[in-house]
Amino acid sequence: MQRIKINNNKLPKVKQIVLAIVAQIEKGKLLKDERLPSINEFSEQYSVARDTVEKAYKDLKEQGYIISVAAKGYFVQGKKDQRIKVLLVFNKLSSYKKMVYDSMLQTLGEKAKVDLQIHHYDPHLLKEILETSQGAYHYYVIMPHFFHGAEKEVCLSVLKMIPENELILLDKHVPELEGNHISIYQDFKWDIYYALKEAADLMKKYDRLVLVFPKYSHHPTEITEGVLQFCLEHQKGFSVVSSVGEEALLPQTAYIVITESDLALLIKKVRNSTYQLGQEIGIISFNETVFKELLDITVISTDFEEMGRSAACQILNGQVKKAKNPFHLILRKSL
Repeated sequence: MQRIKINNNKLPKVKQIVLAIVAQIEKGKLLKDERLPSINEFSEQYSVARDTVEKAYKDLKEQGYIISVAAKGYFVQGKKDQRIKVLLVFNKLSSYKKMVYDSMLQTLGEKAKVDLQIHHYDPHLLKEILETSQGAYHYYVIMPHFFHGAEKEVCLSVLKMIPENELILLDKHVPELEGNHISIYQDFKWDIYYALKEAADLMKKYDRLVLVFPKYSHHPTEITEGVLQFCLEHQKGFSVVSSVGEEALLPQTAYIVITESDLALLIKKVRNSTYQLGQEIGIISFNETVFKELLDITVISTDFEEMGRSAACQILNGQVKKAKNPFHLILRKSL
């Protein structure tokens, strides 16, 4: 049996032992009929009480993972659940996250069981989630978006709690995190830059770009960097506002909108003005929806379904790679 860790203060030692042995059985590191250390051997090797080991082995027997043979010891019985166990931890719930979730489930099918939790941009909450689930899953799929003020070293230390061969990062690349883990990410700065560059001919009628970036939003700041880069190269004015409500409409201005609420308010303001959408006022919205298609709104969006599908395929095929997720510009009459 490979050495296990028993150092999690959030979990009782009995549960830590059970989860660690279950994980080795389900990952094929402990094979059927393989002998486990005796209670005394385990107690001595890991410096835990004999009663603790006895309770853990009893729990494992009741769950069907191990059996005891008189005068011979404890042996692995086999896997209880043949499915791959996946913990998916989003930063928040949204319709786009649902696309990722649904795509993962559809691709994994009956071969995996996926549990979902939310860390709400808080690395400390993510740490609590991981502490109580370590060893219980084959893969930990995490969206590493955190508060803008979150300390980078704290965030990295939390992500390092997961062995690299079990870690999958979605949506945001973390270049400071070394190791051979899976990563399927957006490149927020350059994705938006190249999307705007693709629409450069249409953008010629606009003298300035306004990015509507909510004040208390936790969206990646790299979005601002990408828009600024485009404006500098194409000699356009650029400003960032926290709300459409603060902005007086000016002609020859294109707005880049992140949230649905700001998009709805902006459309209403344009309709109540004398300006023509797609001529004097332009609108680009983040992330595709049927609602935006029906309203003929230009969209820049990553492929959320492909993100979920790609993660699931790497799980099923045992692949480990870092890949940029597809990003698209969908031109419509609002530009």
